Amino acid sequence: KTSGEEDRNQIQPFFKGLLELYQSELLSKGLKPATVNRRIGTLKHMFNKANDWGMMTDEQAQKLNKIKLLKENNKRLKYLSSEECRALLNACPDYIKPIVITAINTGMRKSEIFNLKWENVDMKHGFIKLNPEETKSGKGREIPINQHMEKVLTYQDSNRYDDSDYVFCSPVTCKPFKDIKRSFTSACNEAGIRGFRFHDLRHTFASQLVMAGAELASVQKLLGHATINMTMRYSHLSPDHLKLAVDKLNDLI
Repeated sequence: KTSGEEDRNQIQPFFKGLLELYQSELLSKGLKPATVNRRIGTLKHMFNKANDWGMMTDEQAQKLNKIKLLKENNKRLKYLSSEECRALLNACPDYIKPIVITAINTGMRKSEIFNLKWENVDMKHGFIKLNPEETKSGKGREIPINQHMEKVLTYQDSNRYDDSDYVFCSPVTCKPFKDIKRSFTSACNEAGIRGFRFHDLRHTFASQLVMAGAELASVQKLLGHATINMTMRYSHLSPDHLKLAVDKLNDLI
C-alpha cells in the first residue's frame, strides 16, 4: 500500500462519527431538521463521489450511508408562556382543568393522561410511573410529581367517580375521557390563544424546562424520547446551555 492509501484507511473510519457529531452540532444551533438534512446530504454525496472515484471502498461508503436523516417537521414549535398558561387555565371548565395542569406539569401525551390509573401514581415517593405498554415509545418512564401535580392528584383522589381505577374520568359517563378537543379549543379561544393543540402542552412542558435551565438529557428522559435528536428541537430556547455546562467546571480547579 502507498502512504496515501494508509492515511485514507486510518481517517475514513472516523467520517461516520464526525458526521453524526456535525449533525448534533447543527441541531444545537437551532437549525431545522430539513436544513440539517440538506447539509448532511451534501456531504454524503461528496463521499459517494469519492467512492465512485476509487478513493473509498464500498464497505466504507455503506457505513457512511447508514447515517439516518432526521424526520423533517418544519412547523413552528408552539408553546405557551407563563402568562398564557394562566389565561388558558382560567378559561378551562373545571372538569378539564386538572387534565391541562397535568399536561403542562408532566409532558405526558393525551392518551397517557386519559389512561392514567391510580396504580401508576406513587404519592409516597412522589412520582408517576408509566409502564412500557402504556407509552408510545414502548419504554416505561418515571415522572416526578411537583407541587401543582400533588394538588391535582390529591383533589382527584378525594373526588373519585365510583372508586374508578382511572385518575381522570368524564363527569357524564364516569369513564375515562375519549377526547376533550371541543372544550379545549373553546378555552383556547376564550384565552386568546389561536392555532394551539392539546399536544402543544407537551411542547410547553419541554420548552419551559429548557428555558429554566434543565439539561436536554433530563428533558429527553422525562419526555420518553428514543434519541436525543428528538429533544434537540428545544435546544435553541436555551442559548446559554453550553456555557452553563462548561461553567460547572469553574469550581473544579
